[in-house]
Amino acid sequence: MSGTVTLFLCGDVMLGRGVDQILPHPGDPTLREDYVRDARSYVDLAEASGALIPAPVAPSWPWGEALPLLDEAAPDVRIINLETSITRSDDFAPGKAVHYRMNPANLPALAVARPDVCVLANNHVLDFGRPGLHETLDSLAGAGLRVAGAGRTADEAYAPATVPVGHGSGRVLVFSLGARSSGVARSWAAAADRSGVAFVPELSAEAAAATAERVRKAKRPGDIAVVSVHWGSNWGYPVPHEQVRFAHTLVDGGVDVVHGHSSHHPRPAEVYRDRLILYGCGDFIDDYEGISGHEEYRDDLRLMYLVSVQADTGTATDVRIVPLRARRMRLEPATDQDRGWLRATLDRISGRVHVTREPDGTLGLVRLPAAPGT
Repeated sequence: MSGTVTLFLCGDVMLGRGVDQILPHPGDPTLREDYVRDARSYVDLAEASGALIPAPVAPSWPWGEALPLLDEAAPDVRIINLETSITRSDDFAPGKAVHYRMNPANLPALAVARPDVCVLANNHVLDFGRPGLHETLDSLAGAGLRVAGAGRTADEAYAPATVPVGHGSGRVLVFSLGARSSGVARSWAAAADRSGVAFVPELSAEAAAATAERVRKAKRPGDIAVVSVHWGSNWGYPVPHEQVRFAHTLVDGGVDVVHGHSSHHPRPAEVYRDRLILYGCGDFIDDYEGISGHEEYRDDLRLMYLVSVQADTGTATDVRIVPLRARRMRLEPATDQDRGWLRATLDRISGRVHVTREPDGTLGLVRLPAAPGT
């Protein structure tokens, strides 16, 4: 396949807990957190920091202005990290401080965004045990939504989601991995006879090589391979050396885009061998408004990544970033001041990538030339 394929990528989409409570079919609000025992408390926090939320809201509400922007951009493939179990189960995973679930009846709030792939290898998809995971998988399959990174067996969990693109035989292959460094429990790993997630215990060279080998076996000429990986801590801009090594090994092995997430705010971007690496996309949809702490990271600002990739080479030809802001559990346009802050911050933390501010209010990435002798 020749031509360019445009991908929509974003960080964590969390439609459970407080978000679930404002949707048309709120589930059981019971929580087992140290300080919050009712999910409606997160709605109260959001309203206290902004304005009243007209609950029940339409299924499109959490996505807000992202939906018309997506329709206008018309990406070929939409990829999200779905960090929510979809279940009515009360089987709270023991030893966890936070559990996320949305009522399966609220699935229209996910389907309205028309995701082509929901990646599931993260630290919340088994918040309600394996029965909760099975209900999540059944709910997504019933809605006609592809998944990657979790399954009833290891073969299912590690297999890519395959999205046909163009009018020929081209495909986008999406692999999903969950690293222990993001809080994914070792016991959540899928096995031949056990459901679970595609698990990476350590971001080692060996693990990266094994993933690259799976990509090599699945990838055909003209395919675009994306590895979506949930890794690292929630806060801070520095990228650990093992993440850089892991991402570079993936690219060296034939991966075209590395889609990293877990941090609550954006982390650096890199263009390595003409391939895009996003070390942390930040949160996209959640119920975190009104929670104090870490204000310096501006986790209320959310980013849509629109990545154009040359199909026959895997080269990233264009990267546009659309800034948004979370308010009343809804995505709204970012202000000029917010866009300026994001541009300066991303430019400062991203090293060999320069972040530009475009006339239409989006941000762009420009790879800087290598220094002499490097």
